[in-house]
Amino acid sequence: MVIRRLWFVALMLIALLSACGGQAPTPTAVSTTGIKVAIESGTYSNLTPAQLAEMLKHKDFFFVNVHIPYEGEINPTDAQIPYDQTAQQLSKYPADKNAKIVLYCRSGHMSSIAAGELVKAGYINVWNLDGGMIAWETAGLPLKGK
Repeated sequence: MVIRRLWFVALMLIALLSACGGQAPTPTAVSTTGIKVAIESGTYSNLTPAQLAEMLKHKDFFFVNVHIPYEGEINPTDAQIPYDQTAQQLSKYPADKNAKIVLYCRSGHMSSIAAGELVKAGYINVWNLDGGMIAWETAGLPLKGK
């Protein structure tokens, strides 16, 4: 009886150790769904630097730096539109309210304000780089023009 229990314990230990010594998981693609931010007039999505870097590989959006004053940019930025001029400069944004628009600034604060203004103006596919260029640089990603 004792030998059976020892044999059973030995088998369990082998199974446990082999489970712990397996290969590292294969990295999966970065999700680009973003985290929805609800505001009074609708929603926009926050992105991490990794999600934005993945989206930039197959860029299909209007990419805007809203930070003032200018402190650099992420390549390939399409426009520089000051966050506090968003409502007054809607003509610089795509006319199609369904167009995907990604905004960023230095810390994410100004771009979240601009995102809210675009949502208020009826845009439904608005994205914001959470943490802005600071988070982008912290993730080891390059800035241009700094």
